[in-house]
Formats: sequence, C-alpha cells, structure tokens
Amino acid sequence: MTTTDVPAATDAGYRRRLLDGMAACIRERGYADTTVADIVRAARTSRRTFYATFADRQDCLVALLHESSQRTIARISASVDRAAAWDVQARQAIEGWIAAVQADPPISLSWIRDVPALGQGHARLFQRETMRAFVDLIRDLTDTPHLRAAGVRPPSEQTATILLGGLRELIAATVEDGRDVETIVDSATEATRRLLGPRP
Repeated sequence: MTTTDVPAATDAGYRRRLLDGMAACIRERGYADTTVADIVRAARTSRRTFYATFADRQDCLVALLHESSQRTIARISASVDRAAAWDVQARQAIEGWIAAVQADPPISLSWIRDVPALGQGHARLFQRETMRAFVDLIRDLTDTPHLRAAGVRPPSEQTATILLGGLRELIAATVEDGRDVETIVDSATEATRRLLGPRP
C-alpha cells in the first residue's frame, strides 16, 4: 500500500494525534522550546508522518490554534442570552471567553503570544483572519433588535479591534502571572460595557 492509498480516516487520525502532540508540548514546555521531534514523540508517530501532514512546526501550530479559536468563538456565542439586558449579555460574553481560556490556558496564551512572533506568511494571515472572526462575532452579538432598542449599536471594526486587543493583553498578562483569569471578569466586563454600551 502506498502513501496515497492510506484511507482518509487514517490520515485524519494521524493529524489528530499530531495536533494533540503539539498541544501537549505547548502545555509542558511552550511553543518556542518545542521541536518536531518533541511533537512526534508525544504523538507516538514519525517525522515522515509529520511532514506528510504539515509543512513544518509553524503549520502545525496554526492548525491547532485555528481549532482552538473556533471553539472559543462558538463558546462565547453560545454563552450569550440574546434576550437578556445589555449589561447581562456583556458579562455573559466575557464569562464565555474566560471559560474557554480556563479550559486550556497555555493554548490560549500561545495564540496571543506565539502567533504574532511568527512573522509574515501563513501565520500572519491566520492572525488577521482570527481577529476578523472575533470582530464579526462582536458585531453579530450587538446587532439585534433587542439591543438596538436599548441604544446599543454594532461597533466599528476599529472599535472592536481596540476592545479585542485590550482583552487579549489582559488575558495574556494574567495567565503569565499565574493568576486565575476569572479574576479579570469584572474589569473586562466593565471595559466592554463602556466601549460598546448604549450611545445616543
């Protein structure tokens, strides 16, 4: 059987193992100190399999963080009761994000710290696309008849980006300091309310 004869399910299985291996390495030693040898050892597979699945270590990281960011966005969206009052919705969105971070702090930190350091190319495109997805989420959550009646309007892309940048840095600093990210919920919620809240 040649490589091209391997069933797609098997390919998907190797990809999953490699992504899980990358995640395990990030949790143990961080991305900067992780090598392809570390990843394949954690995944219990070979370098040949790795390079048949990913172009390089960076490609594997981006694939892992893409999955993580999609789960985070879905969790935030599912956390918000769109029939609730504006201030309640703002807190629910923040709590949803914080819960996603608490589920795997090292992976969340890697998205914030490691990706910008990767430079141009695929990683930079991923970073911009992910921020765009978060901006779209904010605009979607604030674009409802219920919130319009309360004076809330979808923010501009620039305003949403400012909010995201501040929240990302707050999360990263809290994780790096070894503090529980739940402690930032009140401050993050207040900043969200002030920046996106009802306007005349």
